Amino acid sequence: MILIISLLVITLIIIILFSFPQLSPVPYFPTNKKDLPLIVKALGLKNNQTVLDLGAGDGIVIFEAAKKAYKRKLNTKFVAVEINPVLILIMNIRYLFHPNRKNIKIVFGDIFKMNYKKLLTSNFSLLTFYLYISPWFLERVIPNLKFKISNFSIVSYMYPVKSLKSKEKIICGKNKIFVYN
Repeated sequence: MILIISLLVITLIIIILFSFPQLSPVPYFPTNKKDLPLIVKALGLKNNQTVLDLGAGDGIVIFEAAKKAYKRKLNTKFVAVEINPVLILIMNIRYLFHPNRKNIKIVFGDIFKMNYKKLLTSNFSLLTFYLYISPWFLERVIPNLKFKISNFSIVSYMYPVKSLKSKEKIICGKNKIFVYN
């Protein structure tokens, strides 16, 4: 009986964490695994690159990209930013068993209020933002991403960034992947 009550309480806590916009304003929808290879390719992994996954969810994209960079022996840094504590916990567990964990950083934070410059190392030459957030939040986060560096790109899964339409390249998989350089 105690086990059943404990499971119900845990389930209720998880439902609350995923249901209230104050705890996570962007709903969690997992990335389609069939699109992962295309997403990783769209990130254009290179040496001295930093990839920031904003609203990283369970970290599937960051961990897959980090695995690919590890196999290719690239010095690529990965930063996953998430506000949902349950998803942060899931990512931290995955982090413990990842072969490239020295190049992965998990950050608990609000993507709309964060100073991204503080997350970057001084030796990056290419910066890539990965976004899989609701279309009504995309335009809200874009102004925070503007840095005074020359090599800057955005990869958006499923939803286009309307203000960057002129720089758009589309990759079609199960869902569309939008790349902006």
